[in-house]
Amino acid sequence: MPEIAEAARIVHFLKTHLVGKRIKTAKAVDDGNVFGKVGTTGTAVADALKGKMVVSAGSQGKYFWLVLGSAPHLVMHFGMTGWMHIRGMRTGYTNYYNKLKADELDAWPPKFWKFQFETDGNPKLEVAFTDPRRFGRVRLIDCPGAAIRKHSPLVENGPDPVVDAETTFTEEYFLTTMHKRHMPIKALLLDQAFISGIGNWVGDEVLFHARLHPEQYCDDFSEAQMKKLYQSIRYVCQTAVDLLGDSDRFPADWLFQHRWGKGSKNSVAQLPNGEKLAFLTVGGRTSCFAPALQKKTGKVAPGIKEEPVVIKEEKARNGTTVPAQKKGSAKTAAAAESVAVPEKQAGDKRKRVSAKKESPDDEDEKVAVRPKKGKTVKAAANPRTTPGRKASTAAPSTLSTETELETKMPAASTGRRRSARLSLH
Repeated sequence: MPEIAEAARIVHFLKTHLVGKRIKTAKAVDDGNVFGKVGTTGTAVADALKGKMVVSAGSQGKYFWLVLGSAPHLVMHFGMTGWMHIRGMRTGYTNYYNKLKADELDAWPPKFWKFQFETDGNPKLEVAFTDPRRFGRVRLIDCPGAAIRKHSPLVENGPDPVVDAETTFTEEYFLTTMHKRHMPIKALLLDQAFISGIGNWVGDEVLFHARLHPEQYCDDFSEAQMKKLYQSIRYVCQTAVDLLGDSDRFPADWLFQHRWGKGSKNSVAQLPNGEKLAFLTVGGRTSCFAPALQKKTGKVAPGIKEEPVVIKEEKARNGTTVPAQKKGSAKTAAAAESVAVPEKQAGDKRKRVSAKKESPDDEDEKVAVRPKKGKTVKAAANPRTTPGRKASTAAPSTLSTETELETKMPAASTGRRRSARLSLH
């Protein structure tokens, strides 16, 4: 699932190539999920884009936006598999292009597009928003461009640890919130009302650097541990954003470089010093950590089972076997979720699948508040969770600005990880 670094990455491309240009034509499909779930339509989005100058682009956590010459403006979220493409550029992940067939690499518009537009002038720029699994969201916000963050959904989300590093995301804010809450620390980090932009792999990375156990209650750490965690968040998020999510350039000592496994099939992933990695499910999400380094120092949520991280192989779309991790091939933040399940465009007949519901975007990580300190809260252990496989059900959310929960399409490759190095072109 795209996190803070992916939003920063696409904003980089939009600022570099799109800002300052006028949109000549635009069109969209009327997807009831991507547009309808947030109160608009593809037609309305296309109409809002036509003839408008793109004034600026920005991001807060996992959300990003385009400020147009006049309201309404576009606020977007990638969900699980959304992305924005610019014709002739590789804005996405290396593995995304590796999985395409030869005749799809330069096809335009790209598969699963939801809206697309082109600018006037010479040369013109062609841009498209795609989303195979349709968990992304595209909103129209009717407000002054400078006030986007004061309106829903951004106003309900917490500070961005990079954008707001010198203003609202202070150490005082961080420590005060941790003292007030009583929940596993990994679940708190995923709460977008607390911090914007931290998803699964970023949460694991900051806990690894702070040497904190993911299931320990957030208010049961020492002051020194809390301060160290704050600094780890600042460091990991800033570094990932500065590198635009390009995992090939991530530091060698990051958990990210080893959590996906290097070595033979069905071996246990480990750090270079031999420390084994394991996973457990916290807050409805699978957490990777190093048990020997991230020891419990306080109370933890009961009933959470720890399993080793087992390296497996995955199948590329062309049917060839891809090693789980080749030397020098790190995975990136956007690839932390299951491989996307293709789905037809809106309006086509789709197969209805009965499955457990969970919230697909950043709001799936807003977990229930524990208002009374000291109460024992059981974290749901998923008996079906096995090594190399993700838990299938997320924790229910009480902080979501979108209360509906959506049916996830079961992916045949659930639990596998996509190799997704980012390349800048």
